[in-house]
Amino acid sequence: MDNLEDQFAQEVKDGLTSQPKTLSSKWFYDERGDDLFVQIMQLPEYYLTRCEKEIFSERTEALKAALTDGMDAFDLVELGAGDGTKTMHLLKALDPATFTYRPIDISSNALKLLVERVGKELPAVQVSSMQGEYFQVLERLPNDRPKVILFMGSNIGNLLDDRANSFLKQLSAAMNLGDRLLLGLDLKKSKDIILPAYNDSQGVTAAFNLNVLRRINRELGGDFDLDAFQHQPEYNEEEGVARSFILSTQEQEVHLAALDLRVTFDEGECIFTEVSRKYDDDSIARITDHTDLELQEKVYDSKGYFCDAIFEKVAS
Repeated sequence: MDNLEDQFAQEVKDGLTSQPKTLSSKWFYDERGDDLFVQIMQLPEYYLTRCEKEIFSERTEALKAALTDGMDAFDLVELGAGDGTKTMHLLKALDPATFTYRPIDISSNALKLLVERVGKELPAVQVSSMQGEYFQVLERLPNDRPKVILFMGSNIGNLLDDRANSFLKQLSAAMNLGDRLLLGLDLKKSKDIILPAYNDSQGVTAAFNLNVLRRINRELGGDFDLDAFQHQPEYNEEEGVARSFILSTQEQEVHLAALDLRVTFDEGECIFTEVSRKYDDDSIARITDHTDLELQEKVYDSKGYFCDAIFEKVAS
C-alpha cells in the first residue's frame, strides 16, 4: 500500500466507527468520481462552476494583473486542480516563459488527464504535477521564486470557519512574503438557488456522493448495498451552510473485509460526508483572521453569486 491507500483505509475505519459516522468528501474522487464531478459541473443546477468560469473567461486580464503584477518569474500552484477547465483561460493569458504550472490533486487520474490536456492545448507551458494532500506537496515544492496559489471552486467552503481559518494559517505559513492566493468563494444566497446545486434532478450528485461507498467496496472489500443508502442534502440559509449525508434506508450491517470491520446502521442513520460554506464579508474576515493574508481585490461574476478573492502574504 502507498501512503494514500493507507490513509484512505485508516480514515474510513475511524469515520465509520465514530459517532456520528463520517466519511470525508475527498475520497469521492477516484476515476469514476472524477467523471461524475465533471458531469456535476455541467448541470444546470450547479451554478458554481459557470460563475467562476465566467470570471476566468471574462475577467481574465483583471485576474492576471492582480495575481502576477510585479512578478517576472513564478510558480502557479493550483490546489485541487481537477480538470483545469477554468484555469486554462488564465494559462492562455500568461506568458509561458514566466511561470511553471504546478497542479496538485489527490486524484492521479485527474492529474493525468489535466497534464495531457495542457500538453495538447498549450505545449509551451511547463507543467509539473504532484499527487497528494496539499500541505505534504507544498512542503516539497521548490522555494526559489514567488508563488501564485489558486484554490478555486469554493473548495475552502468544505471546511467550517474554524477549520478553514486553521487551513489558511497553515497555507499562509507555507507562503513567502509577496506570494499571492486566489480564493474562490461561493456567496450566501437563497435556499432556492443553493440546495438544487447539491441535489440535482438527474441524480448525478447522489451518484457522486454514494461513489465513496462503491470505492470502499472495491478497495477495502466492503459489501455496501448502494440501493440501501441514499443521498441526503440540506441547507441552512441563516447559517449559510450546506451539508451532505448518506442515509441508511434500513437497519443493516456492512462488512469491510480488508479492515476486519463490521459496521451496523439503524434505519434513518446518516453518514456525514460534506459541508459547503457560503460566504459574506464577515465570514471571509473570520477565515482569514491572523493569517498574514491581506485582501487585495475581489472579482465577481455578473450575477454576484461568486467571488474570486485575491490575497497577498504580508509581514506579520
